[in-house]
Amino acid sequence: MVLGLVLLRQILIMFLLMGVGFLLYKNKKISMQGNKELGTLLLYIILPASIIKSYITDFTREKLIGLLLSLLMAVIALAISILLSKAVFGNKYRVEHFGAAFSNAGFIGIPLVKAAVGEQGIFYLAAFVALVNILQWTYGVAVMSGSREAISLKKLVTNPIVIALGIGLVFFFLPIKVPAILSDTLSMVAAMTAPVAMITLGVYLGQMEGKELFQGREAYLCTLFRLVAIPLVTFAVLSLFPKEFFDIKLAVLTAAAAPVGSNVAIFAQLNGLKYTDAVKSVALSTIFSIVTIPVILGMAAMVWT
Repeated sequence: MVLGLVLLRQILIMFLLMGVGFLLYKNKKISMQGNKELGTLLLYIILPASIIKSYITDFTREKLIGLLLSLLMAVIALAISILLSKAVFGNKYRVEHFGAAFSNAGFIGIPLVKAAVGEQGIFYLAAFVALVNILQWTYGVAVMSGSREAISLKKLVTNPIVIALGIGLVFFFLPIKVPAILSDTLSMVAAMTAPVAMITLGVYLGQMEGKELFQGREAYLCTLFRLVAIPLVTFAVLSLFPKEFFDIKLAVLTAAAAPVGSNVAIFAQLNGLKYTDAVKSVALSTIFSIVTIPVILGMAAMVWT
């Protein structure tokens, strides 16, 4: 119950930040080009800083076990997500297939995990975020383009999240003393995650007319699977892991319960698919997540403790 209230408070703060982006766009204070540049800042600087900072910690056997377990749980959670999305949407509804499969694990997952679990939660979440990015540029590209030939190995290995995870692992495994000035700088940049992420999502929401946003059966079905079906199946499977791994399970479940990732809109544009359908799925799922995330994580907290 307490965890649910903490998450509800964090989500309400994030929605207020989204409102800032919404109002900025509606009042022509920020353009789509400006929002794209904010997204670039988030992807290339802010999220990598969050991940690297979480790995600047002393190496211990317990943390190594936790890291490996978080990777295993992330693989399981994403396999569930992809299999369910493929079964429901297949190749006919490519935007919804991609949207339901890949959550907003970085933009929304990181701030929520930090609120629910603390800084160490990002340590466990990083593998999930990196896997989402890897799968988006492999499986996701194949889904959206309808062809495996569109997969780019170069874009995969130069992905900033993957690079950040690699740098973070170096700091974790090697006895490198990071200067306080660098650590403090990373902390300050990482603190920008929630504000910048939610402002960019608010701009996406601002593109949709009120009536248009709540039309379309496919967007609702995508939202239902992304926010309810996939998290509940993930919760059931993660319940098989021992209770002492509560923080790791909660971090992974938070990412699995997050709304549709905003990258679906970018991939839809790149592949000539209907961009507004992608934006609608992002906006609808983000709005409804204010209810679903606290409920699902609150339920998990009661069962797992």
